[in-house]
Amino acid sequence: MSEMYVVRDGPRHAPPLVLIHGSGATNAFWGPVVPALAGDHHVIRIDLPGHGQSPPASSYEVPAQADRVAAALDGLGIRNASVAAHSSGGYVATALATGRPDLVRMLTLISSGPSLDAVSPQPVLLRALLAPPLGPLLWAVRSDAMVRRAVVATCARPVAVPDDVVAGLRATGYRTTRRVLQQHTSYLRQRTLPERLAGLEVPVLVIFGSADPRWDPTSVRQYEAVPQARIEVLAGVGHLPMLEAPEEVGELILAAALQQP
Repeated sequence: MSEMYVVRDGPRHAPPLVLIHGSGATNAFWGPVVPALAGDHHVIRIDLPGHGQSPPASSYEVPAQADRVAAALDGLGIRNASVAAHSSGGYVATALATGRPDLVRMLTLISSGPSLDAVSPQPVLLRALLAPPLGPLLWAVRSDAMVRRAVVATCARPVAVPDDVVAGLRATGYRTTRRVLQQHTSYLRQRTLPERLAGLEVPVLVIFGSADPRWDPTSVRQYEAVPQARIEVLAGVGHLPMLEAPEEVGELILAAALQQP
């Protein structure tokens, strides 16, 4: 199994906090939140298989991605970590908690769509980039400016898109992104995320933006079916709270992690 790319911040002896990005993204999306987290935690950011600087994988099924994250954490000697995940990274985090409960003490899910019926009509630029026939053509010629516009299209607040976010997105291929999205759809089709989470014993914090353009913001109520879940809705925030409201997100993640024994 090829090693995955990992970025580590904060004191190595501190409680571990693992950050998992969403489809097509990289660890760089967490950059604005890391300074608030790294003072009290050993922060571990991972590029998922085929994303950013991690090598491609033979399978992008969600359990297989979770197995690779587990292998990376095993290699670092990590146990009993708080895990925060964005968007479809929440599916990988959930599979990780299911398959390796020794690794996960709590989950924070940010903008993770609960079910397929919660999908909103996607921004036009994203639809063009992610689907044939235009997708492969646009992907091959997309400029930094186009990548930034695609990121901004998922936000509700003005954001400055960091250069490392753009570079990471450009490093992830079209076919990989399509395969990953297909597997995440399959994961939700088999069982909704609230159904999966309800079977776990770990506490769950769900963070959603009230103006998320990728998922119906009212779908966050589906998480009320998870007995151990707490829901936080950020007013006027879209799909990327880490870029749109990094201070609020950092405070929520820290507060939830510090509450756990």
